Amino acid sequence: MSKERSALPPNWVVRMSQTRNQEYYFNTVTGKSRWDPPPQGRTLRARHILVKHAGSRRPSSWREEHITRTEDEAMERIKGILQRLIDKDNPVRFEDVAAVESDCSSAKKGGDLGPFELGAMQKPFEDAVLGLKVGKLSGPIKTDSGLHIILRTE
Repeated sequence: MSKERSALPPNWVVRMSQTRNQEYYFNTVTGKSRWDPPPQGRTLRARHILVKHAGSRRPSSWREEHITRTEDEAMERIKGILQRLIDKDNPVRFEDVAAVESDCSSAKKGGDLGPFELGAMQKPFEDAVLGLKVGKLSGPIKTDSGLHIILRTE
């Protein structure tokens, strides 16, 4: 059975797997592949810095096995990080700060979450991304995961 090719999003092509003798989808820009058709909906892209607290959905991270800070302490920390990011006298790159400050595993990629579809993220996070112009930073955003600073990249 041939897969629908005319409705593929940009950069997606259909290829043939030599091992499975089956067609699959390949993104020529990202290098990602998948067996199921790629998403047709709107995609967004952002970097973020996450500061978790004891009340977060999973109060542990690659940085700390047991996070005990309060939400107020997390807010103070995220505000301090935001001040560093917007300090014009001492410019820093978002990805460099994310790499050392974020409690999310995306820190290893400078906070890059990769492309994601509408509906894939927690609503407050998604709403914040949608409210940002590309290249702009959010203020502190609260989700079940913790507190975020978001940089919209696409």
